[in-house]
Amino acid sequence: MKNAQRPTPNATPAGPMPITVEDVSFTYPSGTHALRGVSLRIAPGEAMAIVGENGAGKTTLVKHLNGLLKPSQGRVLVGDWDTREHSVAKTAARVGYVFQNPDDQIVERTVGDEVGFGPKQLGRTEAERAADVAAALALVELSDYAKTHPYDLTTAQRKLVTLASVLAMRTPILIFDEPTMGQDARGLALIGGIVERLKGEGRTVLTITHDIDFCAAHFGRVVVMADGQVLADGAAADVLARAELLATTNVEPPQLVRLAQALRLPRAALTVDGFVETLQGSRGAGGQG
Repeated sequence: MKNAQRPTPNATPAGPMPITVEDVSFTYPSGTHALRGVSLRIAPGEAMAIVGENGAGKTTLVKHLNGLLKPSQGRVLVGDWDTREHSVAKTAARVGYVFQNPDDQIVERTVGDEVGFGPKQLGRTEAERAADVAAALALVELSDYAKTHPYDLTTAQRKLVTLASVLAMRTPILIFDEPTMGQDARGLALIGGIVERLKGEGRTVLTITHDIDFCAAHFGRVVVMADGQVLADGAAADVLARAELLATTNVEPPQLVRLAQALRLPRAALTVDGFVETLQGSRGAGGQG
């Protein structure tokens, strides 16, 4: 059966659940000021990418969204919950978080037990957990590895295991920290397909990524961060075309945007079809002149 036809674990019913970040600042015990007055509102079902160089505050920000970190100033709301007033375990029912390094997340001795860990903590029955695990492993194409120890898999496969473990929790909000790191072309396509499926189901999908082409292909909103602050926030086609701004954060625009700019096209496009349409329109306008 093709991946597109496989069942996806359904999101836990919770109604519309926006995320509100209000003037959040955060200072680590070392004295490092990681966030400086960040404010964002993320609508239910939105697909948003956060980009910027290392140390910009991206991971610190998303760790506030599931309560792993609490603001030094300001507040974070997930739906009607203030994250300071709820435990990480409780917030995990609303926000699933895939760590950048899978080895920071894996705790069980088999892939199946690892994927079932979250649903177990949420109080699901054995039958429910089994169904959640089967659906999530099918989605990441690791069904044959349920009895395998996670550390007998490659790093890229372990990344997919942690992705499956979050999918199995059926949260309405999902955060992926560098989901494509270490993946080959097949892995990239697989993860991209999962993101598209989640978007189609109306789930909120957030990612931190240095893969700008992946970002452009799957995320409609982009936030650029530097030095713990938001430098830009808007539609992907607009933000990713701001080459000078991106350069200040050591981020290159997507390949299609760079090509459009090199050809001096009137606007950048994030898809091949959009690029071809812009190119043809530009040539037509030139011919009429």
